[in-house]
Amino acid sequence: MIKILIADCSTIAQNNDLDITVFEKYGDVVYNPNISRDELLNTAHDYDIILCNKTIIDKTIINKADKLKFIGLLATGYNNIDIVTARERGIIVCNAGSYSTSAVAQQTFAYILNHYNSINEYNNFVQNGGWQQSSTFAVLCFPTDELKDKTIGIIGYGSIGRRVAEIALSFEMRVLVHTRTPKEDPRVEFVSLDELLKQSDIITPHCPLNEESKEMFNKNSFAKTKDGAFFINTARGGIVNEQDLADALNSGKLSGAAIDVLNEEPMSKDCCLLGVKNLTITPHTAWAPLATRKRLLDIVEDNVKSFLNGTPKNVVS
Repeated sequence: MIKILIADCSTIAQNNDLDITVFEKYGDVVYNPNISRDELLNTAHDYDIILCNKTIIDKTIINKADKLKFIGLLATGYNNIDIVTARERGIIVCNAGSYSTSAVAQQTFAYILNHYNSINEYNNFVQNGGWQQSSTFAVLCFPTDELKDKTIGIIGYGSIGRRVAEIALSFEMRVLVHTRTPKEDPRVEFVSLDELLKQSDIITPHCPLNEESKEMFNKNSFAKTKDGAFFINTARGGIVNEQDLADALNSGKLSGAAIDVLNEEPMSKDCCLLGVKNLTITPHTAWAPLATRKRLLDIVEDNVKSFLNGTPKNVVS
């Protein structure tokens, strides 16, 4: 019987809110909440299929997994997999592209609206009794601004980047896009990265982490941004130099930032972004509404079924 490992099932189903037993119809399933590297090294040889979210499957692990035929990602990104070694071994790797498009675009605009409408600040003001002490019906003690005519700069124009652009256009925003793959979209302006940094009020990358994008947002790129720009990262932590982001916020170069991803996750106790002013941090939640995770599970199950039928889908290696 085919043996299947779900290597970090606690990341896809928390508090038993999602039924992940659907894979049992395809083989004998081993569930591990969050497998350690040592445990994976010691047991990788047992499995024909490994399903994982963020578990690192590198050359050493792949070479231990002599029965492994398929790696199914419970994610879109696949930078945690040694694709080259998998290809050399003839192991099929499939991801779940586009499952989180709506959710990530939604969270991107949740950050934007919170920033420009001072939602947190006003709520804290009211909860602390400020409105009760006011002499007027409207207390305008925090700045707010319209999105209309603001310029948003989007790096990467895959499904998430395009959805963010669509939402921005509905707010009557100007949309700039920088992408390494030319696209046709007359609604937006395609520009160089430097031009995007220079002109954008809001900067939001939606690109994968690779050698080209690693720490693309650093001291030099933040120096090129418009004074007072707002920076968002829902992509991968590795595309940002975290100390340089902290410096750009503390100096006032950026008016604010909101991030959902870090270089080290969970956040380390000495993370340089803790306590930085005008920074909102969420713990990698943009992808995770229940409806989104159900869609993810459906895609991954279909990937497994298609692989076993000899017609793999969403292949990245």
